[in-house]
Amino acid sequence: MASGRPASGEESLIARYFRPLATDPGAFHLDDDAAALKPDGNDVVVTTDAIVEGVHFLPDDPPDTVARKALRVNLSDLAAKGATPAGFVLTLALRSADEAWLKPFAAALGEDAGYFGCPLLGGDTVSTLGALMVSVTAFGHVPPGKMIHRSGAKAGERVMVTGTIGDAGLGLAILRGGKVHAATDTAARDVLIGRYRVPQPRVAIAEIIRDHASASMDVSDGLAGDLTKLCGVSGVSAAIKLQQIPLSHAARDLVSRGVVGLETLIAGGDDYEILCTIPEERVEAFEAAVQRAGVALSSIGTIVGASAVPKFVDKEGREIALERLSYSHF
Repeated sequence: MASGRPASGEESLIARYFRPLATDPGAFHLDDDAAALKPDGNDVVVTTDAIVEGVHFLPDDPPDTVARKALRVNLSDLAAKGATPAGFVLTLALRSADEAWLKPFAAALGEDAGYFGCPLLGGDTVSTLGALMVSVTAFGHVPPGKMIHRSGAKAGERVMVTGTIGDAGLGLAILRGGKVHAATDTAARDVLIGRYRVPQPRVAIAEIIRDHASASMDVSDGLAGDLTKLCGVSGVSAAIKLQQIPLSHAARDLVSRGVVGLETLIAGGDDYEILCTIPEERVEAFEAAVQRAGVALSSIGTIVGASAVPKFVDKEGREIALERLSYSHF
């Protein structure tokens, strides 16, 4: 900011809340129109995701959880590609410069940026008369040619997924009220709402994914739909055993009592787990490495045949027809 010139409202906002987050030298203290990433011989991986009020978070969600979700959904994409975080840019559309909202938002964003080694490099703040929006573009790096694509899955490989599936969708259902809210106790509600509001990106296993996976993506729109996308671009199909899909204790309890169906859980969005395919000869080493990293991992099926919609079968081997594969914005 030039000396002797009154600061605009936008400049003051940036200086107060976001300049302290711009710790990378290439951010130039957010005083310039662009940032600079120094080449280090690696490929640069770029991903972007926006989260919008009323779509990805609720109007009364705490601002610190909004900040964490905005960054973490992008870190989840980087991890699925086998990329190490390098930095991010932020676009923030606000109805007003409300300190009570911005202060905890910026504090949480700074904490996550430091924890995950992904500093703020720049961005933009704008006003809006509509829904609040937070858009992050994140940068990562991988050794040359080593990014893991969706398109590498081959017949005979194992389909594997981290963590548990369906919790975030249940958390949203709880926040909206209704039967899921009524059927859960306080402890279960807290766990499931936490999974919706604050994803856990699997950054710790990015290098392991890079070393072992043939194809990988994060589960953002629902396990069934995202697996269908992966199989489609790989030109394969998959056979998935429903009983092997990992569920949290809270989700399994709701399924066992008939409150929700398993089909609902595998079509829900916002899980942000990693879905990948692993050649059979690498499975043992992959499982051991992921376990050492402290991340839960499940084998849920096998890649099979030519391009087709994946099959989901129950414990008796009967195929289950899914009415909906995933969340869709349109």
